[in-house]
Formats: sequence, structure tokens, C-alpha cells
Amino acid sequence: MELGPGKVAIVTGGASGIGLGLAQRFGAAGMGVVIADVQADALDVAREALEAIGSDVLAVRTDVSDLSSVEALRDAALRRFGTVHVVCNNAGVGGAGDPWHGPLATWEWVVGVNLMGVVHGIHAFLPTLEAQGEGHIVNTASMAGITVGMVGPYSATKHAVAALSESLWFAMQAAGTGVGVSVVCPGPVRTNIMTGARNWPTRLGPVPSPPPGNEALAERVDRSIAEGMPSAQVADLVAAAITANRFWILTHPGMIDAVTERADTIVHGAEPAFPRLW
Repeated sequence: MELGPGKVAIVTGGASGIGLGLAQRFGAAGMGVVIADVQADALDVAREALEAIGSDVLAVRTDVSDLSSVEALRDAALRRFGTVHVVCNNAGVGGAGDPWHGPLATWEWVVGVNLMGVVHGIHAFLPTLEAQGEGHIVNTASMAGITVGMVGPYSATKHAVAALSESLWFAMQAAGTGVGVSVVCPGPVRTNIMTGARNWPTRLGPVPSPPPGNEALAERVDRSIAEGMPSAQVADLVAAAITANRFWILTHPGMIDAVTERADTIVHGAEPAFPRLW
């Protein structure tokens, strides 16, 4: 599907990181842009930045873990623009607390945003895309969703996003709806995902304490993200995949060996091994 004037894109998690990069890329192509985010102050800043470069943008505070909130996002987008063509289910959180000994709230939060947020986006917007016979859904997974599951709830949800995206692709192919599907599996990208606990929902109680003995890994991940790919580069790859109707979007070809190494352990019945991601 071509991207340009007359087309409209929805981007959840659109106030920062990959989401903001996507919004900027779509806006630069002359598309109408709807950015959704749970963090109201960041959403205002992002909207102002997009308006400053001439984008036709609507900002809607949205909690993707709540279906009614995503449906309200859809309704606001349709009121403003009349239709939607690209839906980027991008909102995500890294996690908080110890997934094995801490409160189950850490699972509820990550599953609600990373997995159910994608499900809600599909549920809310797919009928519009199918009815017009044109559209594209982009779900943000991660290299953690196609390599070794070593990051608890985050890996679990990102594996699920990759799998549900494949299932949706098969369904769209079988139905011949004209709706394309892509899943983006980023490696390290310069985002603030590791500080996602700033948006911890108060309904889940206090923010859980981080798991003990995890400092070295956390520092390694933080450094990798700080030195990671710019979000604008990810957005260019996503735009190219939408135009080419390509399913897999892998931002870091050098990390693909970690995918095949995991597959080899499965095929040969070997024990899981830490992936060579850095």
C-alpha cells in the first residue's frame, strides 16, 4: 500500500521512541496521523512537535490495556479523518518487579499493554480496514519475541505478538480482505522503554521492587539501548515494509543468528542457551 496524502495512520505509544518516529515518518509523507499514548504530558509535547513540522495530527490519551479506551481512540480518529489506513499497535512496556517471586501485578501490567493492547487494536480497527478493502496493521514485537525467552513477561508477550501476527496474516490471506499485516522485531533502539514504570497504573498498587541480582543485565541492556538504532531508521524500515506488503520487519540483521541458534536448540533437544545479542 502506498503511503501519502489522503491516508491516515494510527500509532499507539506514539509520544516517544519508535512510536514518535513512526508518526513523524507518516506525517512527512503527508498522511493524517493519530498518536495515542497513556502519558498525557508526553502526548502534548509530541503533538506540538508534529504540528510544528506541518503534520495534520490528532492526539488521544489512550490506555491500550482497556478495550473501551482503544474503541474511543478509533471513534475519535474516524470523527476527525473519516477513515484509517495504517494501524501501528506499538505501545509497549519493559516490565517492573520480579516476575517469579513478586506480585502478579507485574504480569497483569505487561500482558495488558504488550499483548492485549495489540489484540484491542486489531479488534477495534480491523472492521474498518476490511470494509474499505485496504489497510495495513503493524504490530510491534521484538527480537525478544523470536529469540530465547529470557526476559520474563516481556519475552512472553513479545513471542505472543509475533505468533498472533502470523495468525492474523494467514486469516487475511485466506479472506482476501486487502489488509496487509507486518510484525516489527526491533533489536536495540534508542527509546525509554526501560523507564516504563513511570506509567505504572495506580490500580495495580505500588510499583514492585526490581528483582535482586539483576543489576549487571540491566546495565547491559540500558547501554545497548542508549547506543541503539535511531527510531527514525526503524520508521523508514516499517514504511518500506508497508509499501512492499512485507510481513517480517527485522531491524538488526546481525542478530538473526540468535534466531537460528534458538531453532537449533529446539530441533536438537538441547538446553536453552543465552543468545549472543550484544
